Amino acid sequence: MPASLRFTRRTAAAVLLASLAACTTPPPVAPVQVTTPPPVVVPPKPPRLGLALGGGAARGFAHVGVIQVLEEAGLKPDLVVGTSAGSLVAALYASGRTGAQLQQVAEQMDEAAFTDWTLPLFNRGMLRGEALARYVNAQVGNKLIDQMPVPLGILATRLDTGDGVLFQRGDTGTAVRASSAVPAVFLPVRIAGAEYVDGGLVAPVPVRQARQMGAEVVLGVDISAAPEGNGSADPLQILLQTFAIMGKSINRGELPQADVVVRPALVGMGSADFTSRRRAIEAGRAAMRQALPKLKAAMAARTQAAQ
Repeated sequence: MPASLRFTRRTAAAVLLASLAACTTPPPVAPVQVTTPPPVVVPPKPPRLGLALGGGAARGFAHVGVIQVLEEAGLKPDLVVGTSAGSLVAALYASGRTGAQLQQVAEQMDEAAFTDWTLPLFNRGMLRGEALARYVNAQVGNKLIDQMPVPLGILATRLDTGDGVLFQRGDTGTAVRASSAVPAVFLPVRIAGAEYVDGGLVAPVPVRQARQMGAEVVLGVDISAAPEGNGSADPLQILLQTFAIMGKSINRGELPQADVVVRPALVGMGSADFTSRRRAIEAGRAAMRQALPKLKAAMAARTQAAQ
């Protein structure tokens, strides 16, 4: 074979191999731009707000005003604890009632509906309290304490030991009845073999109990009446005066444990004054509005400390 022909074939073969190599070589890949997603900002979890509602009989209508202002400010307590009159409002609120609904209940409330006299009178108490229990259960739709949409605690005092007992389960009306059983006014309430009386004997405002239930910020509402030296000869007034003195003494140790304390201006309103309920509600509203900046600051400080 002529040399020129062999050269031509070799050249053609080389060209063919080069073409095949070019076909199998992948094209250059453009560099990939890697973008880092922005960090996910998780808002801080607000602290658990506990509402501790104190005792004070008819003065308890002030609790309704406090709750209304909290709602208007967008603050919803994570749990609520009540003593005596505060246990009644706490139960209704925990059952799902709004501040407006609570006021409607307050304005329609007839104290005669839960006035059931004992016979003979002063046989360990003037009132049985069973009507109060029925009233409460009807208002909360017969929900048990542990079935409430908002965690609920009701404080009563065990008569044989003097210990405070925080009810967080069981019959709501019975627990409120026990928490409200002022000695010599209401009969003691028997629950599971023990007798219970007014929770105000151990904590007129249940601040420690709110902490016990997990509150990180506690708002205490003190509606107790200041002792009044009126020299009354009425045994009931003397008893209420005694409770006022005792409650004032206990509150000195209890209330400093709250982050914020609200004291509605209820001067001149007695514990049995059911005619001044609107005034009490407005006093609760005014006191809570004044305390709002301090409460928001306490919650902000607790949130910052947790970060």
